[in-house]
Amino acid sequence: MSKPIKPYGDTLDDGAVQLSFTLPVPWSDAADEAARRLVAKMGFSDVAVADGRPIAGAYSFFVVYAHTAQAVDFSSVSVPSTKTHALSMEEVDALISRTLGRKVRVAGACIGTDAHTVGIDAILNMKGYKGDYGLERYHGFQTYNLGSQVSVEELVRFAGEKQLDVILASQVVTQKGSDVANFTALVELLEAEGMRDGILLLCGGPRMTNLLATELGYDAGFGRGTLPSEVAAFIATRLAARRSPPPERASSL
Repeated sequence: MSKPIKPYGDTLDDGAVQLSFTLPVPWSDAADEAARRLVAKMGFSDVAVADGRPIAGAYSFFVVYAHTAQAVDFSSVSVPSTKTHALSMEEVDALISRTLGRKVRVAGACIGTDAHTVGIDAILNMKGYKGDYGLERYHGFQTYNLGSQVSVEELVRFAGEKQLDVILASQVVTQKGSDVANFTALVELLEAEGMRDGILLLCGGPRMTNLLATELGYDAGFGRGTLPSEVAAFIATRLAARRSPPPERASSL
């Protein structure tokens, strides 16, 4: 059944939205009007500049309210999820022990020139995030946190040396698509080295989605708010599935 949805502001389906952006002009009444006209050209109606102010140099920042007549059929939206398996730490460790018989070797790194380790630390470090313990606390993982500003070449070389089962690549900086470029470079180098099929490849970042990750050639992607236990459960179940024998086909004789 079709389920069209629209933005909700004051009343249901009123199509109210809030936009914010910067224009490369000093703030003035004319700048406010330029911002209003720009949003109107985008197809929005009832456009109103709620706030306009000068920022560094000859730039202005704006918050604009407007309405849209557009809707999306929510029933037609299907996105693969990485959060389908809820397992406790003990269940993850038991699954790894039963299916692999050894620790899973997993390395995480902030790739490229990114120096922001908050995400990778939250997933890997023992203390974890929001009371959810990181992978270092699990008995089933041998964890390597390579830190920040790790080149894709260095990461791939490390993966070969340690015979990694899992790579978790992270990037917080997204300006000019640098995250997509670096994530793509990692996939391509692993493929060129003949290592891609043997590694469970994961990526994460504030703008990462599982859908985008799979489009880039990753096994999964984790975005904002991800808990370490969600990553641990995904790794354990996916590796277990890879090692399970395929179901026997019924004989036609």
